[in-house]
Amino acid sequence: MKPVVKLIVRWIAVVFLVGVVLALAGFLWWGMHPLGPKPGALAALQSDDSVRVTHAADGWEFSPTSGEATAALIYYPGGHVDARSYAPYAHDLARRGYLVVIPVMPLSLAVLSSNAADRVVKAHPGISHWVIGGHSLGGVMAAHYVAQHPGAMRGLVLFGSYPASGDDLSRSGIAVLTEVGTLDRGMNRASLAAGRKLLPPTAVYWDLQGGNHAQFGDYGLQPGDDPNPTMSAAAQRLRAVEGSIAVLRTP
Repeated sequence: MKPVVKLIVRWIAVVFLVGVVLALAGFLWWGMHPLGPKPGALAALQSDDSVRVTHAADGWEFSPTSGEATAALIYYPGGHVDARSYAPYAHDLARRGYLVVIPVMPLSLAVLSSNAADRVVKAHPGISHWVIGGHSLGGVMAAHYVAQHPGAMRGLVLFGSYPASGDDLSRSGIAVLTEVGTLDRGMNRASLAAGRKLLPPTAVYWDLQGGNHAQFGDYGLQPGDDPNPTMSAAAQRLRAVEGSIAVLRTP
């Protein structure tokens, strides 16, 4: 190989490697700067007379201060959303008597730790009734967990989400609830329709009139979502809490 050609090849290799390093650095920076939490979410991270909030190895835990919870929800955060952004929802649910655990995902991506529920269940041997759920990408990975661990969960809650192709839960027999805002612009409607075919025939679907994608959490506006929902954030969160309780109460 001629010296000039060798030099060109070397420069191409250097440019390629620099590009890879910069891309990786950019991805890590992006992953370390997720959306949220907003002030309301930070406030919900504080314990009060009815809810005890702790930051344990398995994530953020919200538990009722009176009595021992017998049923629990593991909640996977949406992609590129800080786990703390779902504190208002978890706090409200714990106030109703349930343990709620929100795992902190690597780079705020549940796809990097789809089995996070394993360590949560292991940390709470006294709980026998488990439900898993999630928002957006978190819901996709929660459904994947159910598909990969038959019998481990009694129910599945999906907010602005659906099972991925290949995760067929149609014969799982578990209780499933899907909630989607009618103004949700943050998800693929074709994928939502396809995902419904993978859920049990008993699955329940709630269309939240005027709700959007981001208001299932408290992290502000999400790129691509409808910025002007006609359902208030408080009302959308209440519906999420009510739906979750319905699944948690299913035998």
